[in-house]
Amino acid sequence: MRRLTTAAAALALAGAGLAGTAGVAGAAPGQLGKAASAATCSTIWGSGTKSATDSDSKPLTNIRTSQNPCYDRMVFDIGGATGKLGYHVGYVDTFHQDGSGEQIPVNGGAILQVYVSAPSYDPATMKQTYAGKAGKPLPGVNITGYKTFKDTKFGASFEGQTQVGVGVRARLPFRVLQSGDQLIVDVAHTW
Repeated sequence: MRRLTTAAAALALAGAGLAGTAGVAGAAPGQLGKAASAATCSTIWGSGTKSATDSDSKPLTNIRTSQNPCYDRMVFDIGGATGKLGYHVGYVDTFHQDGSGEQIPVNGGAILQVYVSAPSYDPATMKQTYAGKAGKPLPGVNITGYKTFKDTKFGASFEGQTQVGVGVRARLPFRVLQSGDQLIVDVAHTW
């Protein structure tokens, strides 16, 4: 008799479980859509430092940003570069201006420091090619409403390379790509 009662109780609980999932199953498409979206955005980029020592040594002409469904993007335009571009990108605890060592405050949960092997001036004429000023936000870059980017600061252009600090929401995965004469840094919205 005891076994029969236990079996009946187990069946009742199983039936309640199925009834409970029927309501969830009706709501599942929205949840599955969110899960599929998250799966589409998953990355294996990691958050470790990335660098390349190649350098075309052409001047930096512009920095711009854009938003994508899975990441925020920063593009460094290096006018006329034809070969591989050098860079060093990684998270730092504090952002210090290259050359002087002066600390530059950057807002956000983490700071991504970007060095691009391209000066913001023409080495032949010493004429400025990108109007960045030390410690100031990047000119022409508006990141209001971005999911990941929270702040940008120009560090310096020193000894043939340009330094930028990017305040991000948290220490998130990122990747560095080259497309023609552009160096691209993508920072994911989530892990």
